[in-house]
Amino acid sequence: MIALLLVALSVGLDNFAAATALGISGVDGRLRLRVALVFGMFEGVMPVLGLLLGRSVAHALGGTAKPAAGGLLGVAGAYALVTAMLPDRGSHQTRELTTRRLIVIGAALSVDNLVIGFALGAYHVNFLVAALVIAAVSVALSLLGLEIGGRLGARLGRRSELLGGVVLVAVGVAVGVGLL
Repeated sequence: MIALLLVALSVGLDNFAAATALGISGVDGRLRLRVALVFGMFEGVMPVLGLLLGRSVAHALGGTAKPAAGGLLGVAGAYALVTAMLPDRGSHQTRELTTRRLIVIGAALSVDNLVIGFALGAYHVNFLVAALVIAAVSVALSLLGLEIGGRLGARLGRRSELLGGVVLVAVGVAVGVGLL
């Protein structure tokens, strides 16, 4: 069980970093819940998909999982930078874009969990337990990141959206080169 917690912590650290970047831009309670649910869902489901897809897909993904995820996160961060520089948008449009961005970010952050699923299958870990532990740790780290980011964002004011985009690009680079 300790090994499973360590795996969950290691794959959840990129969620923590991305959630901190999102929190800098400011989030309300509703968005906070959506971030935690989207990140937790992807983190919990991807290892199960990894087991179901089989070893051939894991071998094909191999070393490209992290760079692909990093690239997607970098694109999401660049998108955040561009939208932060645009004139004010309507609240409905902003919420819709945020949901799409969350899904892209959540999927990008969990690509490496496919490979984790293959490894867990080799250790005969109960997948329901593994998925729940990984998802729970991801949700906890995401909420912690949002809280820290929110406090930073409140101090930064209007520049917080730009900083959030820059941090998300940095997280993408760190994930892409294997630092997270």
